[in-house]
Amino acid sequence: MAAAGQLRLWGVRCCTWGAPGAWTHLSGARGLAGPAFHLDTHVHRDLLLFRHERGRFFRLLGLFCAGQFVFWAYLAHFAFSALRPTGRPAPAGVLLNPTSNKWRYGFTVSCLTVGSLIVAAGFMYSRRSVWQVGLRQGGRDVTLSTYYPFGLSSSFTVPLRQISCMAHRSEVPAMIPLKVQGRPFYFLLDKQGQIYNPQLFDVTVGAYRKL
Repeated sequence: MAAAGQLRLWGVRCCTWGAPGAWTHLSGARGLAGPAFHLDTHVHRDLLLFRHERGRFFRLLGLFCAGQFVFWAYLAHFAFSALRPTGRPAPAGVLLNPTSNKWRYGFTVSCLTVGSLIVAAGFMYSRRSVWQVGLRQGGRDVTLSTYYPFGLSSSFTVPLRQISCMAHRSEVPAMIPLKVQGRPFYFLLDKQGQIYNPQLFDVTVGAYRKL
């Protein structure tokens, strides 16, 4: 009988808080050859597979993005209100007249574009940074928890068959990329986080699938 905090899967004990395990070879999955045994992924209760809390970092990221947007919006306002045409022609030999409407509107739009891109990049990075992965009861669904800027978070559940790990965790230096069918961009798992039940992780969330 499995000890407290452990779950027996086809004769293999997997600790619910993280037992060491080898990378097993699964049909349809990409990885390294391991011990010749089958790991049953039909779990009888929800299991935590990955966790890496970075709330403080994303709070700071949200403040940084907000500060950048305010800064670039102020520059845009300054350009639009201060760089008004004077009605005088540009001095001889000067190709660019900073008091022309072309310069005024161009600088204003450029500032707003830079500020918006910084906010969009920070938001998208937050939404694609996974801080928790859970395998739901039955082993057919996976719950991914991601961040918003300012440290807020949300979760969504997708079928396991719609998740594909694009590289084995031993092959990447910093981030484990996950592809979720129907969602743009990769979801990222920081390798500094803790992987619970490595064997189960490798044959479920960490397996490559052709989507």
